[in-house]
Amino acid sequence: MKQIFQNLNTGKTTLEEVPCPRVLPRHLLIRSSVSVVSAGTERMLVEFGKANLLNKARQQPDKVRQVLDKVRTDGALPTLEAVRSKLDQAIPLGYCNTGTVLEVGPGVEGFAVGDRVASNGQHAEVVSVPSNLCAHIPDAVDDDAAAFTVISAVALQAVRLAQPTLGEAFLVTGLGLVGLLTVQILRGQGCRVLGADYDQSRLELARQFGAETVDLSAGEDIIVRSQAFSRGRGVDGVIIAVATQSSEPIHQAAQVCRKRGRIVLVGVAGLELARADFFEKELTFQVSCSYGPGRYDPSYEEDGQDYPIGFVRWTEQRNFEAILDMIADGSLDPAPLISHRYDLDAASDAYAVLEKDSPLGILIRYPGAADRPVEALRRQSVSLSKRAPTDAPAVAVIGAGNYASRTLMPAFAKAGSQLIGLAANTGVNAIHAGHKHNFAEVTTDSKALLKRDDIDAIVIATRHDSHAAFTVAALEAGKHVFVEKPISTTRAQLVEIESAYDTAQANSSELLLMVGFNRRFAPHIMKMKSLLATVAEPKSILITVNAGVIPADHWTQDETVGGGRIIGEACHFIDLARDLAGAPISDVAAVMMGERGGGGRADDKSSITLAFEGGSFATILYLANGHRRFPKERIEVFCGGRVLQLDNFRQLRGYGWSGFRTMRLWRQDKGNTACVAAFIDALRSGGDAPISASELFEIGHATFDVVDCLRP
Repeated sequence: MKQIFQNLNTGKTTLEEVPCPRVLPRHLLIRSSVSVVSAGTERMLVEFGKANLLNKARQQPDKVRQVLDKVRTDGALPTLEAVRSKLDQAIPLGYCNTGTVLEVGPGVEGFAVGDRVASNGQHAEVVSVPSNLCAHIPDAVDDDAAAFTVISAVALQAVRLAQPTLGEAFLVTGLGLVGLLTVQILRGQGCRVLGADYDQSRLELARQFGAETVDLSAGEDIIVRSQAFSRGRGVDGVIIAVATQSSEPIHQAAQVCRKRGRIVLVGVAGLELARADFFEKELTFQVSCSYGPGRYDPSYEEDGQDYPIGFVRWTEQRNFEAILDMIADGSLDPAPLISHRYDLDAASDAYAVLEKDSPLGILIRYPGAADRPVEALRRQSVSLSKRAPTDAPAVAVIGAGNYASRTLMPAFAKAGSQLIGLAANTGVNAIHAGHKHNFAEVTTDSKALLKRDDIDAIVIATRHDSHAAFTVAALEAGKHVFVEKPISTTRAQLVEIESAYDTAQANSSELLLMVGFNRRFAPHIMKMKSLLATVAEPKSILITVNAGVIPADHWTQDETVGGGRIIGEACHFIDLARDLAGAPISDVAAVMMGERGGGGRADDKSSITLAFEGGSFATILYLANGHRRFPKERIEVFCGGRVLQLDNFRQLRGYGWSGFRTMRLWRQDKGNTACVAAFIDALRSGGDAPISASELFEIGHATFDVVDCLRP
C-alpha cells in the first residue's frame, strides 16, 4: 500500500510503498477513499522541515532548553547525534480520512466490515485507527463531505468551549478552513457572526455562509467594525483561528469583547497576555484541544474506554457524529471549501500547491485502493533490497521505535550481522528505519519472521509488555534471542520464559538468550572490573540514578504496559550491581518515598539494597526528584581502602589505586555497541552467551523481589 510521508529534516514530501498495518485490539482497519489535507497544520510541518537548524530551534525554544541540558550531562557529540536522529525521520501526514472498514479488531463493538466511516486516519491507502476515533457516515453524506468530519470537529470543539447562545454576536479571526467551518457552526447555533481575514475569496465564502466581514487587506479597523456589529456592546465571544507568533490577535480579541466575554484560541498565536485586557472586563480565555474530550487520553483512544455520556456529553467521537449529522441535514456544507482534488499518485502536486498558494480544502483520492484486490492492498511485507547470503549471523528485529532505530540497529550492523527483516505494527517507522539501516525486508507480520529458516536471531525491541511473549515464541521457533530490558513485566512471565528456555536448550543446546544489559559492557565498567579483580575484600557499591520525572500517564509508568520504572529501567542497575559485585544476590530490600517526601508514593523515588554472597552489598538510589543538571548516573565502589567513582559514563576517577587516577572519554559510552557485538560474536563462534541465562533469570527475580517490597 502507499502512504504520504514528510521528512522533518528536509521538509520533502514523499509517497512510499509500505507494509499494510495490522489491525490492533480496539482498532479498525480501513481502506481509504478520500482524505483532506489540513492546510494550516500540514503547511506548518512542511515549513518546519524546510527550515534550517537555527530556524527550527527558534520555532521550538522548549526543545532547545532540553538539548542544552542534555549537552551538560551527556556531552556535545551524543546530543548532536540525538538531535540529528530525531530530525532524520519521516512522519506520516494527514488526520482527516474516510473509507470502508476492511477488518474489525478484537474488542470493537458497533462496527462491521463494509461500514463507511470517517476517522482521523492518515493519508494512506489503508489505515488502522482506534474505534473511538471513528464514526459511521450517514447514507445522505458522500465521502468528499465526510472527509471534513475531523477538521470540522476541531472547529466544533472551539465553539462548544465558547458556549454560544441564540442571538449572540461572535467574531471569528482567521477564515481558513477551520475558521470558515467555525462560521457555519456558529450560524447553525443561531449566532450573528463577523469574520475577519485578508483574503478576498475567503471573505466572500464567509458572506455566503451568512457572516458579515472585516477586510483587513483594505485597512478596515477590526475594533471599529466589531463595535458597530455588536451595537456598541462588544461581541459576546471571539474564536481565534489564525496561525501566527504574534500576540496581537488575543489583544484585539480582548478589546472587542464585552464585559465577561469569552475568547477561545483554536489556532496558534503568541500568548503574551496583558493583564489589564482581561482584568477590567473579567474575560475568560481558553485554548481548544483538538477534537474534544478524549483527545490524547490513551485509555480513551487506545484502550477504547468511553466516557459516560451523563458526565461527558461530547467526546471526540460524539463530536464526529454531530458533525456528520449536521452535514446530513445541510446545516454544515463543506463542499464550497474544496479548492483542489488530487489522486494519491499526484500527492507531490498537492503539497506544491500547499506551499505556493493559500488553498482551503485539498482532497486526496485513492482510486488505487478501490481498484486493487484486497489481498494485494493488504500485503504486509515490502522488499527493500536483495543481497547474497553470507556466513554472518542473520538477524530480524521486531520493533522500530526510537531506541531500536538509533541504537540497536546501527550496533547490529556494525557488529557484522545481516539485517534481514524488520517488523513493526505499522509501516511508518519500519519503512524509514528499513531504508536507513539497509534491511532486506520490512513487514507488519512479526510472526512471519519467526517462521523463516534464513533468520538466526530475533531482536525484540517492542514495548515492555510484549517482550515475554515474543521471547517465548522466538525460543519455541528455535531462534537465538536478544531482548531489550526488561525480559518480562511479571514474575509469571519470567517463569514461562525459563521453561521455554529449558525446553529450547533440550532441543538445541546452542541457543542463546541475551538481555540488553549494556552498561556492564561499557569501557568504564570494564576498567572498574579489571581494577576490582585485584581486591579480595567485599565491596560497597553505591549507584545513584537521577532518573528525572516521567509523567504518571506515560506508558512506561503503566504497570500493565511498561511495568513501571523499577521493572522497566532500574533492572539495568540491579544487573550492573550484580556484575560489579561478581557474586550471586543473596538478599533484597527496598523502600520508596512516602507522601511527606513530596510527590506522593511512587516507586520512581526508591532506595534498593542488594546483598551478595561473599559479603558485598549495593545500594541503588533510583530517584525522579532530582535536578536535571546533576549527573544522571553516578556509580561509586568502596573497597580495600580505595574508591572508584564514575560520573555519567564519561569520567572515571580512582582514589587510592596504584597506577590509576582517571579515565575520561570524549563521548559518553554506555556499552550499547559492545553489548550487541558480544552477542553477535557468541553467535558467530558458537561460544557461551555474554551473560549466562541463570544470571539473567537471577536478575529478573531480584527485580520482582524489589517490586514486591515496594508494592506489598
